[in-house]
Amino acid sequence: MDKKEGRQARLIQTIRTEGMLPVRMLANILSVTEMTIRRDLAELGAQNRLEPNSDSSEKMGYDLLTSLQKSYEQKLEIGKLAASLIRPDEFIIIDTGSTTARMLQYLPEDYNLSVLCYNTNILVELRYKMGIKLMFCGGTYHRSTEMFESPEGIQFIKRVRASKVFLSAAGVHRQLGITCAFEYEIPTKQAIIQSSLERILLVDSSKFDQVKPSYICELADVNAIITDKGIPDEWQKHIRDGGINLYLA
Repeated sequence: MDKKEGRQARLIQTIRTEGMLPVRMLANILSVTEMTIRRDLAELGAQNRLEPNSDSSEKMGYDLLTSLQKSYEQKLEIGKLAASLIRPDEFIIIDTGSTTARMLQYLPEDYNLSVLCYNTNILVELRYKMGIKLMFCGGTYHRSTEMFESPEGIQFIKRVRASKVFLSAAGVHRQLGITCAFEYEIPTKQAIIQSSLERILLVDSSKFDQVKPSYICELADVNAIITDKGIPDEWQKHIRDGGINLYLA
């Protein structure tokens, strides 16, 4: 496999795992220019290498870039709604994820907020918000998610208490719970859940009825879910019947 094939394979895996990410972030993850990412997306789209697993996708005129943009806009609305739940003087934790990252631009700078994170994208964006106090957990860097994790970072999380955690996931299932793609994410995600009074899950509607390899927690372990209006009616009923607050962006 040559350099280009390897890069495109990583690009495919990143998008399928994380969903829509800005071109700038994809370029950072793959350590290439934004122009290279745009060329790769156009080439992969033309080759139908990122089409969903659907026999009807070609008949429907599936367009990769249009689909990714739609996903991005959905996550942006989810992030905006999530930020609106924050109150002055709170200490919050923001999990790694393409959806949780969408709330960053909406965080108020005049609320005297404290934010704990462990993701380079979140750290870089929030460092420009001078009214926010930042805490960062370091450790081993994982390029696929831009996450840092370590036993020391987990111990630091366990010593703090947050009013809210904004949690991400790659799959939500009635029987098998909330899951993510990578095993290394699990200890950190479970630690932030245990250290937070209110657990708020941010996922777009495509994540429901999905199961990923690594188990985070049960659905009942979260207090609220923020998603888009594409969530099926039966899932809305299941969530509300379980006493979980449901917000539709």
